[in-house]
Amino acid sequence: MLDPLGLPLTTTVVSGERVDDPLYVPEIQRVQASIGRRGLTYVGDCKMAALRTRATVAASGDYYLCPLASPQVPAAELAALLAPVWQGEQQLKRIYRPEAGTGPKPHRIAEGYEYRIPLTAQVGEQIGAWTERRLVVRSLKLAASQEQAVRRRLSQALSELTALNERRQGKKRFTVAADLWAAAEQIVATRRVGGMIVLTVETQTVERPRRRYGSRPPEVEVQHTCTVTARVDEAALAETLRRLGWRVYVTNQPARQLTLTQAVLAYRAEYLLEHGFGRLKGKPLALTPLYLDSDARVTGWIRVLTIGLRVLTLLEFGARRQLQAQGQTVAGLYPGNPKRAPARPTTELMLRAFEGLTLTHLDTGAHVQVYLTPLSAVQQRLLEVLGLPPTIYGCLTHHCSEPILNLSEP
Repeated sequence: MLDPLGLPLTTTVVSGERVDDPLYVPEIQRVQASIGRRGLTYVGDCKMAALRTRATVAASGDYYLCPLASPQVPAAELAALLAPVWQGEQQLKRIYRPEAGTGPKPHRIAEGYEYRIPLTAQVGEQIGAWTERRLVVRSLKLAASQEQAVRRRLSQALSELTALNERRQGKKRFTVAADLWAAAEQIVATRRVGGMIVLTVETQTVERPRRRYGSRPPEVEVQHTCTVTARVDEAALAETLRRLGWRVYVTNQPARQLTLTQAVLAYRAEYLLEHGFGRLKGKPLALTPLYLDSDARVTGWIRVLTIGLRVLTLLEFGARRQLQAQGQTVAGLYPGNPKRAPARPTTELMLRAFEGLTLTHLDTGAHVQVYLTPLSAVQQRLLEVLGLPPTIYGCLTHHCSEPILNLSEP
């Protein structure tokens, strides 16, 4: 749940040995008591999709939007949901992300359809009943990413399977077909490409006569050499690829208030607390590593860094809101790619654009001179987006008779 600034109203820290699924209901109830009104939509990840949590939200007059976890939608059930799509009986709605400003057509990001089911669940001492919308959605970007991963694993598996046949010093040679088959299946299992690779193991037998030597009689030496052949099952690969990128989202909000497209966009715009934790653990806040022995100092340091985290979050929220209101983007933030213009830049990306500014403070005794590197067009644009007047820097640059800061004083 977010406050008007885009920051979390409530945060609960859970120790590593505990699950956080049961904590959603009390946190939602705290938010409801704080807000004092109903009709809110709670967007969360699959851990919020527990039936008790969904039932509690629905019974309270609020709405939920979250994806179902894999155990809640087994592979067989997902295949049954997708069967009408493959058979051409179920049409998919295309979902586009609206682009800011004037540009090309909106970018298609997903496709899907929805259906409804009645649900009942225990809510306190009552039995709650409601209708749930289930959104079967395929993310095109996720599908492309997963396909790339599948093809990479296939390539690695084929290379490792081929390497089993190599003969060189110090490398094990397989003379028993069962051993080679077990090694090949282990590679397939490790790379998670089962069913997509067809294996064939062949054994070649060579008889070599050996002459009599001393007391050893002449004999025929039989040598067995096993080789494995692997090929991709194109039909199985195609079947695997078309199942990629699909997820099932659930909501109890009516379609007139939250369409399929709006639901997908709302989930993608979900505020994630993990983003803040990532900022604390990485640059520019860098909570870790921590070299403080006193608990009081650790607590104080964390509080200081959380203030910095709030500043980063507020700057990002303000800039994105301004760009959305203007329907514009900011170009020139990516070195080497000046035409790339994000509509939702991060604070770190914007701060990086100010690298290289030099402030020179020259005290000759009689007077103080202050020089600042002139701002570029990108930097001036960022100040405008952040709602900061250019005079913050301009006064120092143009040697104001009455500077904003009296740098001559200690």
